[in-house]
Amino acid sequence: MRKLISTGSPFEKTAGYSRAVADGDWCFVSGTTGYDYSSMAMPDAVEDQTRNALATIGKALGEAGFEMADVVRAHYYVTDRSYVQRVFPILGEAFGDIRPAATMIVCELNEPEMKIEIEVTALRRDRG
Repeated sequence: MRKLISTGSPFEKTAGYSRAVADGDWCFVSGTTGYDYSSMAMPDAVEDQTRNALATIGKALGEAGFEMADVVRAHYYVTDRSYVQRVFPILGEAFGDIRPAATMIVCELNEPEMKIEIEVTALRRDRG
């Protein structure tokens, strides 16, 4: 049972992807940047972008029937090494008790205003 999740972002249609794809007990969430999709605004601060990305991811997981606690793998992409220490506490708030396998990479992103992109994979846990 494959389910496609969309945020309604124009990027999804233009580039031909889904925010998330749920298939059975797995959910794959695409790389998510810090846009506020309700206003299509990108905050300047990497901390705010991180919070927005995590909120978008949480919403996509929820629509697919998953929770943040189901995340088993996370990839973080930041555009400046100095952002690493600034986003660690925010990521720790979101994933500190979950502790997914994770990787952080310093790289360029698609647009200059993008400072962080987060991609996660979730495996539904037995809630019984």
